[in-house]
Amino acid sequence: MTVIGTTRQRPTFADPRDLDVFVEQLDRYQRGEITADEWRAFRLLQGTYDQRQVGDVHMVRTKLPQGVVTAEQLEALAEVTERWSRGFGHISTRQNLQLHFVTGRGAEAALKRLAEAGITSREACGNTVRNVTACPFGGVAEGEVFDTTPYAEAVTRHFLRHPLAAALPRKFKIAFEGCAEDHAAASIHDLGFFARRREGRRGFEVRVGGGTATLPVSARTLLEFAPAGDLLAVTEAVIRVFHRLGDRQNRASNRLKYLVRKLGFEGFAHEVEQALAVVRTEGAPPLPFDPERPPEEGPPAGARPPPPAPAAIAARVCGQTPHGAGLLPAPRPEPSPSAATLASFLETNVRAQRGGRHVLVTVTVPLGDLTSAQLAVLADLSRSYADGTVRFTRTQDVVLRWVLAEEVPALQERLAAAGLGLDGAGGPADVVSCPGAESCRLAVTHSRGLGRALEAHVRAHPALARQAPDLDLSVSGCPNGCSQHHLAAVGFQGSARKVGAQAVPQYFVLVGGGLSAQEARFGRLAAKIPARRVSQALDRLVALYTAERQPGEGAPAFFERVALARVKQALAGLEQLTPESLTPEDLVDLGETQAYRTDTLEGECAV
Repeated sequence: MTVIGTTRQRPTFADPRDLDVFVEQLDRYQRGEITADEWRAFRLLQGTYDQRQVGDVHMVRTKLPQGVVTAEQLEALAEVTERWSRGFGHISTRQNLQLHFVTGRGAEAALKRLAEAGITSREACGNTVRNVTACPFGGVAEGEVFDTTPYAEAVTRHFLRHPLAAALPRKFKIAFEGCAEDHAAASIHDLGFFARRREGRRGFEVRVGGGTATLPVSARTLLEFAPAGDLLAVTEAVIRVFHRLGDRQNRASNRLKYLVRKLGFEGFAHEVEQALAVVRTEGAPPLPFDPERPPEEGPPAGARPPPPAPAAIAARVCGQTPHGAGLLPAPRPEPSPSAATLASFLETNVRAQRGGRHVLVTVTVPLGDLTSAQLAVLADLSRSYADGTVRFTRTQDVVLRWVLAEEVPALQERLAAAGLGLDGAGGPADVVSCPGAESCRLAVTHSRGLGRALEAHVRAHPALARQAPDLDLSVSGCPNGCSQHHLAAVGFQGSARKVGAQAVPQYFVLVGGGLSAQEARFGRLAAKIPARRVSQALDRLVALYTAERQPGEGAPAFFERVALARVKQALAGLEQLTPESLTPEDLVDLGETQAYRTDTLEGECAV
């Protein structure tokens, strides 16, 4: 049993029978008793993807409901990343942690260790109800309607190993938001729940049919107000409709948003209404708590253990080296950060928490990569300064809650010693990136290479962050948008072009994406820029914003408002590339050393 604060408990999400069946099926596959397709369908259910590399190479996705991770679970993740992956894990935009370059037998061992800590990978991939995400500030945010975390957890537990959860036409994503600002990006989910109150009662505005990829759609309101007690019944009804009517033949059009379009919104709503009546007749599933009095998160009780010394943290992080293929994180411990560094950190990474003395601290994680040592250090720091937990965010960062305001300088000093004391959370240096062609079978470009280059460029030119501190950047290696680049003020989507007989990596530049309380906005295509010139494109975009913004206008609002023709004009010179102007660097993708190739493979998302 894991305790959060003083009142909320989260029993294990793992089930040892999952591992037993995984070992049995892996043995059968290796003996040739089941086909590769049968093994693939099974391992996807258990959160294990094939990578683009040939052979026994997998990505294992842990399922971390609402992004909540305890100190003990961080230690388990540290162990499995070191022993069976590359010595680091990657935070996804769905609040999970992914391990890459894992063998089949390595996955078996990793899943066993994770299950001991209460972590499952069940239904983290495949045509399933995926990880149910939630606002990382839920429960402690100033001004939130109410904390949606207990309700999101209830949905998680209801559908984990549910008969329908792994038998859907396509993946199904659910998110919860309790704040006025959509931190969880619930508006791009198949099913989004927004906390509402009506006549003193708790409930949710229910939106359906959101998504990104090649057809970005903002979710539409299905129910203005569903009482909190109806939560599981409403969710079950929507999933039943998708299970029954979703397209199982056409992989390119079998998400819920396509079913909504096919039936028409009124037709879809009618189907849900009928399904809901059936659910209620059968006996609507109740929440495991009083809908009006859910478990509440409280401050940590008792004495907190003393934190490790900065020098010990630095030695630990420097003593553990990531290994293997691809771009590897290279933490730069800074045991004695300057006063200016602390001041900037306080401005960008610390926000008020409801309830007086405590604050929320965001740990900026470059590319979402945490080494094994950093995961273990975060476990220690969560015990010493927070409530023994962290929350992973959709922007690939980490949030510590219940931090005493007067202890932030000591915490930041220790984060810096772990190479995690960077400022700029949510700004242009805090680049969000998917794994890209380093491991993904669908990716066209090495998005992590561009993500690292952009971060380095902004850090080396601090005026960019000063001029546009709220400019958010996201990079995806293909149109599917695992970095949610469609929602960024400036998003980059991997692509390729032919220049003569040569293939050149490039990026679509999208501007004006974002989230409001009402809907999602999707970036507009402004240019197609060779990969090696994207940093120059960023310089021009910031210069355009600085020169033409209105008083008090932030960068996201500016790029939503500015005429697309004006952005195209600012970037036009960077698009042009001819055989005569082609340089050797243009033919090598960022983060790579060999000539660019557009090799892609069949993806497994819709298998």
